[in-house]
Amino acid sequence: MNKIIIINGPNLNFLGRREPTIYGEISFEEYYLQLKNKFSSIAFEYLQSNDEGELINAIQRADKAGMGIVINPGAYGHTSIALADALASINTPCVEVHISNIYSRENFRHYTLISAKCTGTISGFGLQSYELGIQALITQNS
Repeated sequence: MNKIIIINGPNLNFLGRREPTIYGEISFEEYYLQLKNKFSSIAFEYLQSNDEGELINAIQRADKAGMGIVINPGAYGHTSIALADALASINTPCVEVHISNIYSRENFRHYTLISAKCTGTISGFGLQSYELGIQALITQNS
């Protein structure tokens, strides 16, 4: 797996300032640079959108391009049948990640509609959840 897109859903553009006790104190853009340095042999793309349709378009583009997907759907994970359907319709490996441990939070966060459509789910390791997702894609698809 040498091409991976990281897809972040709604409100993740506020990482670093949104509830830092839950989501940490650095922006995703800062962390993304660290990921690119750590995994220098991977061609990364990154998209953050608050628009569900843009996320679906990115999933479909990734499938056509043969890219692995690491997705943090944000709140859409709990509500979006459309995202689940998009992931169900592709053959591209996908890992769902969450920064916080969704099972230690409010009950509505304990279930995501997209988990069953992904290769696996990683939750609760802060921003390192992305790194673990990338490593899973590399390991399972090499």
